[in-house]
Amino acid sequence: KPLPDGWERRLDPQTNRVYFVNHNNHTSQWEDPRERGMNETRPLPPGWEKRYTAAGQRYFIDHNNKTTTFIDPRTGQHAGSLGTMGVPVQYERNFRAKLEYFRAQCASHLLNGHAKLNISRDDLLEDSFQQVSRLPIADMRRRLCITFIGEEGLDYGGIAREWFFQLSRDFFNPMFGLFEYTGAHYALQINPASDVNVAHLAYFHFIGRVIGMALFHGRCIDGGFTLPFYKQILGRKLCLQDLELVDHDFYQSLAFIGDNNVDECDLELYFVGSYQKFGSMEEEELKPGGHDIKVTEENKLEYIKLMVEWRFNRGVADQTSAFLKGLFEVVEPTWLQAFDERELELLLSGMPELDVDDWRANTVYRRYTRTSKQVIWFWKFVNSLDNEKRARLLQFITGTCHLPLGGFAELMGSNGRQLFCIERTGTEAWLPRSHTCFNRLDLPPYTSYEQLSEKLSLAIEETEGFGQE
Repeated sequence: KPLPDGWERRLDPQTNRVYFVNHNNHTSQWEDPRERGMNETRPLPPGWEKRYTAAGQRYFIDHNNKTTTFIDPRTGQHAGSLGTMGVPVQYERNFRAKLEYFRAQCASHLLNGHAKLNISRDDLLEDSFQQVSRLPIADMRRRLCITFIGEEGLDYGGIAREWFFQLSRDFFNPMFGLFEYTGAHYALQINPASDVNVAHLAYFHFIGRVIGMALFHGRCIDGGFTLPFYKQILGRKLCLQDLELVDHDFYQSLAFIGDNNVDECDLELYFVGSYQKFGSMEEEELKPGGHDIKVTEENKLEYIKLMVEWRFNRGVADQTSAFLKGLFEVVEPTWLQAFDERELELLLSGMPELDVDDWRANTVYRRYTRTSKQVIWFWKFVNSLDNEKRARLLQFITGTCHLPLGGFAELMGSNGRQLFCIERTGTEAWLPRSHTCFNRLDLPPYTSYEQLSEKLSLAIEETEGFGQE
């Protein structure tokens, strides 16, 4: 969950303790503003109750299956006290607990009967589009029974799994014109020019339904969206840093405005966004009267905020709305709220099996060597992780958990093929920092394996505030 507007997360170099700065009123505090009253903003799921131990620690009772837990079912976060690093003392990653809760919601809404689809392999996309688009909403919550025309066999799950995989590969194919790859990664975003297909909104509604059915029935797809798009699915606010994952040059332009005095630079900017479409230049006002409102040092933060919103919605607002309509016909938005955008990517696309030997063989170093103790400790740490946390680490460094064909040797950055890089930077008081457009990890010269492990673990679990670039 992102910090509220005007808040910043910092680290006290003396104590290594996380604190929070409120730039709105120029105050600071140890307490995470996202925690204060956060859990009271949504009701508990049906059958759940909140209680307190004699020591005052909050816990939850699930009367549905007669169990208790310290994990808040609304957020998936531990209800225990915070340690000096700003995370619970006995905290451990609880993606699986969130997943169990989501699966329970889906199971409790599974309807009797089957939804039958008879699909032609030769016309997989169009045939699926016609049949799924006609399905009553209730049928998408029934067990799927899929057959390929001309092929015998009962669907015990394997055929449905193949259908989701092959179908998503087809509709994600940029040649079809609905989606396009981002410049530096293998994630997909909606193509603003998709309206060349007069039925494109019907296709996005269909795709939303398919994604919803995949989530509801526990199937994975072949491919994945950009992390900012997952944030949009979750209804989270987008920020300037999200823009770097999809448009590095645009991000740098806005970052320059944020970092410099606009009045001194004498920039002739107005509250207008412009872009090229089919060879002609289009302009849109960011707010009413934007053509006449000049960007100044005083209003530049509003300009950046509006420009980020405009860039993410530019030419794709209708497509996104159609997609979300189809998705939420199958799964309720509240079922997904415990997940963050990275977890939603793992939920939908699955966790790749990461080959650590391939990763290590295709890594370069700056101001370190492969025999530096910090590098040796890093690979020891990677080998100690389960596959879920390795995928989270890869997300932190590259912005996605997906690898191209060819593995780590074919990683792409903003300037083309770019191997994973570990660079020495800062002091041991610093936290790790990632540069997703360059597949680079800034790793401070920690003095022990335990220190490196603690700091990297925190980076994986709490990427907000770690300055991903």
